[in-house]
Amino acid sequence: MSLLQIKNLVVEFPGRRGTLRALDDISFNIAPGEILGVVGESGAGKSLTGAAIIGLLEPPGRVAGGQILLEGERIDNLSHERMRHIRGRKIGAIFQDPLTSLNPLYTIGRQLVETIQAHLPVNAQEARARAIELLNDTGIPAAAQRIDHYPHQFSGGMRQRVVIALALAAEPKLIVADEPTTALDVSIQAQVITLLKTICRQRGAAVMLITHDMGVIAETCDRVAVMYAGRIAEIGPVHQVINHPAHPYTAGLMAAIPHIAVERERLYQIDGAMPRLNAIPEGCAFNPRCPKAFDRCRQDRPDLMPAGATRAACWLHDAHAVVAA
Repeated sequence: MSLLQIKNLVVEFPGRRGTLRALDDISFNIAPGEILGVVGESGAGKSLTGAAIIGLLEPPGRVAGGQILLEGERIDNLSHERMRHIRGRKIGAIFQDPLTSLNPLYTIGRQLVETIQAHLPVNAQEARARAIELLNDTGIPAAAQRIDHYPHQFSGGMRQRVVIALALAAEPKLIVADEPTTALDVSIQAQVITLLKTICRQRGAAVMLITHDMGVIAETCDRVAVMYAGRIAEIGPVHQVINHPAHPYTAGLMAAIPHIAVERERLYQIDGAMPRLNAIPEGCAFNPRCPKAFDRCRQDRPDLMPAGATRAACWLHDAHAVVAA
């Protein structure tokens, strides 16, 4: 059974010049213990999807259609107070810059203890013991001493470990990790990724990992969703999507990654840029940049359809279509 279900999610931003649709009919699910990667260019809608799930959409952004279900319970229409309770207890969040998640005026211990006591029925002493245990689990050396240090006394990698400990404090069922390794150097990235995988497998938590780094996706995830212009272009098992991409956009992303074993004078690039929200073309949003586009791509917008081991929103995989370039 799925822990998280996203059904036909639509997110809109009303404005003076009309309403912009930032997420258009997004559907996917995540099972307990599974890590789903969400990848795509800047502006594709990755972080917005995470914000909608956590209930932290910036006004005037709003969920304008569809449903978000956690353990079968709908959470997209809950009150702010009710969502606040769920946000720590059932959903943990890890953001790109750990400094934005930590209060510089409070010790790490105080922040962890307050979070634990807000969501679990424990006293201050039990909460502190649990906080030290969490810091140990996330690889903070001498946790019993460092618990009384302030955020500025930790390195960037250590701060991100503290943020992971905070996200795990109330034993959530789902963790939304938005670019958790971007601000870190490569060796620390690998440690944080390993930590995230280990902890989530041990605790059976589901993870939605938002990133633009295909290396992180390949190393970490069970499945991956590739987003483009507010929609899912392709979704499936990570090694299938990486090694046998079914959507021309995914194939372009894969081709643009340099390979150590292959010598090339120039890297492949996808010509053009992702369309602005107020200028999404008719048909498939990728059609102006697609080397395989044909007439139907410019007229009708494809939904996700079976494409071998994955599902892709591409008319090339329509069993009923007669493809004429």
